[in-house]
Amino acid sequence: MSENHKFLAMTRAELDERGIEQPDVILVTGDAYIDHPSFAMAILGRLLESLGYTVAILSQPDWRSVEPWRALGKPKLFYGVSAGNMDSMINLYTANRKPRSKDAYSPGGKMGLRPERATQVYAQRCREAFAGVPVIAGGVEASLRRLAHYDYWSDTVRPSILVHSKADLVVFGMGEKPIEEICRRLAAGEPVKNLRDMPGVAYLLGASEQVPANCIELPSFEEVSPPAGVLGGAIRPEDADAEKYRPDQLAFARATRMIHHELNPRNARPLSQRHGNRVVVVNAPTMPLEQAEMDKVYGLPYQRKPHPSYTEKIPADEMIRDSVTIMRGCFGGCTFCSITMHQGRTISSRSEGSILTELKAMGKDPNFKGHVSDLGGPTANMYEMKCTQPKVEAVCRRLSCVHPKVCKLLGTSHKPVISLMQKAREIPNIKRVNIASGIRMDLARLEPEYIKELAAHHVGGHLKVAPEHADNETLNLMKKPGVEDFNVFAKEFREASKAAGKPKQYLVPYYIASHPGSTPAAMIELALYLKQNGYRPQQVQDFIPAPMDIATCMYYTGLDPITSKPVPVARRIRDRQVQRVLMQFFKPENWFEVRAALIQAGRKDLIGFGKHCLIPDKPPLEALQARRGEAQKAGHDYVHAKGLHPQTVSYRPKFQGTQRLTG
Repeated sequence: MSENHKFLAMTRAELDERGIEQPDVILVTGDAYIDHPSFAMAILGRLLESLGYTVAILSQPDWRSVEPWRALGKPKLFYGVSAGNMDSMINLYTANRKPRSKDAYSPGGKMGLRPERATQVYAQRCREAFAGVPVIAGGVEASLRRLAHYDYWSDTVRPSILVHSKADLVVFGMGEKPIEEICRRLAAGEPVKNLRDMPGVAYLLGASEQVPANCIELPSFEEVSPPAGVLGGAIRPEDADAEKYRPDQLAFARATRMIHHELNPRNARPLSQRHGNRVVVVNAPTMPLEQAEMDKVYGLPYQRKPHPSYTEKIPADEMIRDSVTIMRGCFGGCTFCSITMHQGRTISSRSEGSILTELKAMGKDPNFKGHVSDLGGPTANMYEMKCTQPKVEAVCRRLSCVHPKVCKLLGTSHKPVISLMQKAREIPNIKRVNIASGIRMDLARLEPEYIKELAAHHVGGHLKVAPEHADNETLNLMKKPGVEDFNVFAKEFREASKAAGKPKQYLVPYYIASHPGSTPAAMIELALYLKQNGYRPQQVQDFIPAPMDIATCMYYTGLDPITSKPVPVARRIRDRQVQRVLMQFFKPENWFEVRAALIQAGRKDLIGFGKHCLIPDKPPLEALQARRGEAQKAGHDYVHAKGLHPQTVSYRPKFQGTQRLTG
């Protein structure tokens, strides 16, 4: 067997080599084809192959022409279209709406291999290539845009992706169950319209078609859209009340609340939303995979590497190749996270045997270096966790199982994951198993043995964690535990590391700037917290309003959709920049901006050489050089401001902390 034959076909020549005149399904993706179970097209393609269907992968086609679509021929059953593992706009643009310099899912990290709003562009090309072939859209981008949504990059409310893509169906959420049923029913001769009864799909009714009687009607696209000529949310005073908001903002918040209360597949009701004279219908989500189904999916014959046709390294492959997925879903309900909208709140876990089998196969691979980069998923320590009362779970509409406090019905035992960690590191040729997925710290604290196991065996010098903020009001809007929760976890991790003979292990905390609710005052409190605890974050995560997230609704409307209370929002680029530099107050080049922010906030007491001060009262040389460079770029001569000449003292000369919290 040639190397190419070990992979799914990507070209007409590869189809001919396999004797496939007409593939049953063509999967179109905005990502490079990596045959690894961390990538949706590999999972879906391998699953269909195991069921006896023939599959071709159309990876990163040149969307400027229809020819790449025609080159593979007409699929017998349907086109499956996805933008890739990420929303294409998040993949292409930063939080400041600037083009990214690197695409982790493309060969060589090259940009420009996928279009903006890739799902709708690809779907339209499918229609152009072969009229009459069903087009099924899926993946993260389609899931997050299945209804009217705020689009950060255009600063507008956009209609459901069904409107512009003209796809026959959108499969939202994880696609294994829906794609199997779609293939079976289309192969049996059913028309694609008959598939509208499936869970986990959304569709657009014709103008004369009737809305199903059991649908919950959302505010229409027209009701949630701003008046003509108004872009985005208005700038509002912090003491505004709900009566001062535009009707469309109130309707958008109401729609968001309704959508997020209909995500439990055990009790969710179908939703409908009028778009002009047509209606989008979203059925209840599909049930998550059971353990045996998960084992089947992850036990398929993946090659765990990119297709041989690629000559350049693919960054995502380098990052994920030696990782192992143990679970899906997250019941945390963080308002800025899209996992709930796509994977759902229910945890689906693979069996221990399935995971160990994959690890043993990795250990036998001559190219494997012995280091497992991650054993996790959306989180590292929700493995095998679930509600202990199925009857309650069947009717529960709670948005988070752990906020504002951990539900007393939630099974939080870490024993299954501890057992898995212990057995994983005993496998031949496995030298080390790191845990790189996020740790849910409020859960970890409930099981001290887990923290001990983690610190002793699964941390490679430092552990990345995501407390996200130090202001409890902002954390509450995020649906994250309070800052004290992180403090306790940090103490317990430090003690566990010392007990394991690894006192130099340290935490690398991640924080978000400009999240709704985070004001300059809140960021100053975060800066003080960072200084007091010796943290110096070298990277700042700017809040990106992803479609349909609760925090995105806050950003757009200025309202918490769950409580209808006003939320302060940093919308202007300048305001977002202020929050970013406050988090990195310790960088000399940020001195001028930090000083201006502190003065504006009435916190001159934090300027000077006192123990509590964030910056000195005179600019360090690096700050002056940075300002001079900015002036030169703008074409101006730089002149020192009066009283701000460089000093001979070093920056923060009395600072006695370290760049990180050790131990």
